[in-house]
Amino acid sequence: MPALDPLLALSPLDGRYAGKVEALRPVFSEFGLVHARVRVEIEWLLALANEPGIPELAPFGDAATARLRALARDFSPADAARVKEIERTTNHDVKAVEYFIKERLADDAELGPALEFVHFACTSEDINNLSYGLMLDAARRDVMLPALDGVTATLRGMAHELAALPMLSRTHGQTASPTTVGKELANVVARLERQRAQLVAVSLTGKANGAVGNYNAHVAAYPDVDWPAFSRRFVESLGLDFNPYTTQIEPHDCVAEIADVHKRIATILIDLCRDVWGYISLGYFKQAVKAGEVGSSTMPHKVNPIDFENAEGNFGIAVALFEHFATKLPVSRWQRDLTDSTVLRAVGTAFGHALIGFDALGRGLGKLSANPERLAADLDAAWEVLAEAVQTVMRRHGLPNPYEQLKALTRGQGINAASMREFIAGLDLPEAERARLLELTPAAYTGLAEAQARAV
Repeated sequence: MPALDPLLALSPLDGRYAGKVEALRPVFSEFGLVHARVRVEIEWLLALANEPGIPELAPFGDAATARLRALARDFSPADAARVKEIERTTNHDVKAVEYFIKERLADDAELGPALEFVHFACTSEDINNLSYGLMLDAARRDVMLPALDGVTATLRGMAHELAALPMLSRTHGQTASPTTVGKELANVVARLERQRAQLVAVSLTGKANGAVGNYNAHVAAYPDVDWPAFSRRFVESLGLDFNPYTTQIEPHDCVAEIADVHKRIATILIDLCRDVWGYISLGYFKQAVKAGEVGSSTMPHKVNPIDFENAEGNFGIAVALFEHFATKLPVSRWQRDLTDSTVLRAVGTAFGHALIGFDALGRGLGKLSANPERLAADLDAAWEVLAEAVQTVMRRHGLPNPYEQLKALTRGQGINAASMREFIAGLDLPEAERARLLELTPAAYTGLAEAQARAV
């Protein structure tokens, strides 16, 4: 089959952004799903062969075991194409995997007689839920955590570098008590670290208990085997947590949980993108100019914050998709309906847009440099923010109506260094306190911001 021309791709993940989601393709592509199914089917067969209560299936020798594991380990796109070819006859994707394995092992003297134990007592969902569990775990471990850690490390480095650089805060869009650039970035680092811990902690669960979760066929064939214990050992051997209570499908609560964490991570980063976009607009950050890049098709002076806009847009798509997965997948009519099947096939799309968001955000952060002159100018034009400090010291020393006095002085009125210091000089405060307030400037009024920024 010829490769798809990226210009003809329906999804930008397979067109414009194909190179940026390459790490997810072996995990969430159709190939990735079929590969995971093959692995689960083979491990199930090996587990059955090692169960003493199944005398008709003796443990395999080293050569046979190695051949089985190699079939899963070395599974190739050509192998996946053969599975899809079989599926055109079966019209059933998991059954096609079973037939593929039997086809590949039919010539083996030891494995050939055991082929009817491939997919033994399994419903398709026994294979599928474990396959998706493996896929989600691989995406979390190998792709998404490294992407998250990369952005977090960049933000942490910036927080430390800019820990002491004062910045005017804005609450409700109005001037407010100053902070530092580093402290604002440290806030994001702390939020991401919390979500990272929750992402790692999500328990990916699996089941292998038959058509409606009761081991009906298992017990019919081998009533003396402890099937719940066997199933638990098998699921846990795959690195997943065992779910003992299910219908035909594992209820996907863990998929909802991992989607919810990714949704929160993306939402935090949307918040960051919008804030940085605003700071660039205010001139607090400059952006490095890339040679040859065009900011506007008509305004040649522009250096647009396109990386942050791209990241925000892609994180937004990811949030919408993760939200759908989290609210839809745990819902299934009675013992099973098929709506989860088509939705699960799209799960990689959400991860893809999130990964593009991480990439764009990383590029954008890499282009930023702080603009101390612009930051200082805004601070020097906002002496009214010292009203908080002055009235709080007045409260300490029992001066009358401190809040009201500062409100009358500052609210809606232009305040500068001279008028603020004139007010302070007239206060009945201990000399040392008055001198300390007279030395205070908006740029110096940052509390413990620097120390907090360095602590992340």
